[in-house]
This record gives sequence, structure tokens and C-alpha cells, in this order.
Amino acid sequence: MSTRDRTAPASSTVAVVGGGFSGLLTAIHLLQADPDLIVRLVERAPQFGRGRAYRTENPDHLLNVRVANMSAFPDRPDHFAAWLRARGDCAGPSAFVSRNRYGDYLQSLLREHVRDPDNAGRLLLEHDEAVDIEWTDGRQVVKLALGRSFEADATVLAVGSPPPSPPHGADDGVVASANYFAEPWTLDLASVPQGDVLVVGSGLTMIDAALSLAGEGRRLTALSRHGLLPRSHGPTTPSDPPEGSTATPLQALRTLRAQARKVGWREAVDGIRPRTAAIWMSWPVDERRRFLRHAQTWWDVHRHRMAPAVTARVSELIAVGQLEIFGSRLERIRTAGDGFEATFRRSADGHWITRRFTAVINCMGMRGSPSAEGNDLVARLARRGVVRADPLGLGLEVSDALQVVGATGAPTAGLFAVGPLTRGAFWETVATPDLRIHTARLARTIFESLRTVEAA
Repeated sequence: MSTRDRTAPASSTVAVVGGGFSGLLTAIHLLQADPDLIVRLVERAPQFGRGRAYRTENPDHLLNVRVANMSAFPDRPDHFAAWLRARGDCAGPSAFVSRNRYGDYLQSLLREHVRDPDNAGRLLLEHDEAVDIEWTDGRQVVKLALGRSFEADATVLAVGSPPPSPPHGADDGVVASANYFAEPWTLDLASVPQGDVLVVGSGLTMIDAALSLAGEGRRLTALSRHGLLPRSHGPTTPSDPPEGSTATPLQALRTLRAQARKVGWREAVDGIRPRTAAIWMSWPVDERRRFLRHAQTWWDVHRHRMAPAVTARVSELIAVGQLEIFGSRLERIRTAGDGFEATFRRSADGHWITRRFTAVINCMGMRGSPSAEGNDLVARLARRGVVRADPLGLGLEVSDALQVVGATGAPTAGLFAVGPLTRGAFWETVATPDLRIHTARLARTIFESLRTVEAA
């Protein structure tokens, strides 16, 4: 792999792999940073701009963040609210609109930049899958699944995280079954059989599945180690960050609890949110690992909340028996006739339970650590040592400047990452308020790095 500097052509090219929120916003910020830059946005899904989260057409799938905090641009906090008003949508700043509506907003941003005469020939949409990147004479060759390729001066990996690993105790027959659903974000309602359905996980992904599937002849059983549901949003008032030590997860927890007793738990969590990335980055790897082992679940259910309307709907499903939540450890799932048999141990009393299910839906959340197996882009790069997993297995190892680190421990020339793949470095990398900052910062970093090459 050659990493020597070169003299850049008049118009440098940046490839952005992944056309969801992170990829789209990175592309837009790059176009705004440099009037001569060419951006090639690569997306394999049917639509650019939506990603997994905003493809849903279910009106019950609401944003987990209020309208006031969902602007795509950190320097224009009213941008999304103004977009809604311009289209006659009366949703106020405290409302929770549908995720599909937010997908419309992102696609409108894409159309705006595609149609802008100043961007003619500068924003190129590649409806294909990037399967490999090779380095030649200081430039990159991005290879696409349909056999085409193009050269770039830098590439951004904005592909999100891989699907979850199979549940503990699931045998090969379970994973191969047509009624095992490994990617709940692409659920086809008609393909899930009626009857008792097992959902592994009890977070926001499970909530989406429950809103889609409960009723219609189905009864859902959700299993997770603690059996905790995301908390609900509610009225809050702004609060200052808590005072006290955050030098370790334990000290941070004590500080946060003390603040919650004074101002309320929502205000305490919201008050510390602007500092969470800095706190995470200040912890040594062992302390971060301790947080993941002991406190992550509790943080997640308070940090990633449900819209009040979603909370009411989930409560109704539980009340009528269409959704049951178990805090338990899943021991085994095997195929049994046309369905499955699952054995789990209830956490509250250690009682063993064995039940039959018609389908299994994996809602454990996206897997962070990239695999070197398979034929996708990240797997190919991992096999060649171009990228490597971060020490916690949450995603890719990246520098503070979002440059990807290779197997030798050195940054890989011209390769960057943004979004969930960078969770190990920054922790808060999945919500719009964080991603809009990361994408803007990354665009500036790439612009400055390309300018340095041109000046060399």
C-alpha cells in the first residue's frame, strides 16, 4: 500500500460510502467546505438519505428526539422545525414526529444539493455497493459490486454497524430458518407468522418490532438480561451539568444520582449529555469496559427514551397481554417442528422456563465489532489490515480526527469513519445531535488534509 503524498488535481474527490444520515450530512458539509471538491456518495439501499432508521413507513415509529433537537445542522438549530412549518406541518418544537417524515426531510436536503447549479457535476450519486478499496500511487480506487470503480483522494466509511450476532444458544438450524429474523429494521410484516413470537432484546429496536407486529394474531415475548424498557420522555427544564467527579464510571454514577435527587433524573441526564463524549474519552480502556459491563444498560434506558405516545402504546400492549417482558438469561434456542423452542432462566427468581415460538426476531442491537469474515467492504479491509476493531469491540478504531487506524496501529492514509462505527472512540455516535457535529468536524478535517496535500 502506497501512502506517499502526491500533487492533487484541481478537483479532489472524496468517496462517502453509506447514504444514510451520517453519509449524507458528511457529503453536504464537504460540498460546502470546498467549492471545487467532488463528492461521490455510494449507497446500496433503494433510497439515498434514509438509512435504516428512516425507511420505516409505520406512522407509529416516532423519532426518539423532539423536533427542536433534530436539525441536521449544528449552526442552524431551527432548520428542521422551519422545514416542517414551510410544509404546513403544525408540529411544535416539543413534538415527536414520525421517522418517515424525518426521512423526507433528509431526502429534501439531498434534492436541494443535487439541484443546486453550483453543485453541478460535484455531487455524484452511486447507486451501488462499495466492496473494496485499493491504494495506488497515493490515491484510492473504490470498487463497486456491479464491476465499476472510480478513483478518490479520501474515503469516508459511513456504513453503520453490522447486524446483531445470533442470540446465545441459537443453533445453526435456528439461524438458517426462514422464521428467524436477524435484521428487524427490514421486517416484512407479512412474512412473520402468527402465534407466539420471541423477541430477543428489550430496547428501542424491540419497541419498533412490537409496534409493528403485536396484534394481528401475534403475541410477543421479549427477553433481555435485565428486562428493562426504555424510559419515557417527559416535561423537562434546562439544568446545568452536575458538579462532582466523573473520573471513573462509579464516580460518574454517584455524581449523576446526586444531581437527579436535586433536579430530576431527566434533567440530570440531559444536563450531562454535552459532556458524555469528553467523559468517555477521559476514561482508560479498563474503565470504559467496566462501564459497559455494569452500567451501560441503565444508561441506555434513561438516555434513549421513548416518545410519550409510544410509551402509551407499549403500556397498552403489555396491559392486554400482547407483549410480555422477561428479565432473563437465554440459554438455548433450537428448531422444533415448524417453529422454535427456547429455554431461559428468569433473573428475578432463577426459575427455568421453556416455551415454543413460531418466530424469533433478533433485536439485540447492531453488532459493533467488524468481522474479517464475509465479502462486505469492512470485512475485506479488515482482512488486509487496513482497519481494525477498537479495543472494546464496539466498532472501528479511529483517531481523534476520525481517521481509521490499521492493524499496525498507524492511521490508514485517506480513510475516515463516522457514525456508529466510531462508538468505541466517542461513545455518543448514534443520535442526530451528536452526528451532526461529527459530520461537520469530519468535513473540515478532510478539507484541511486535502489542502495540505495540494500545498506540498
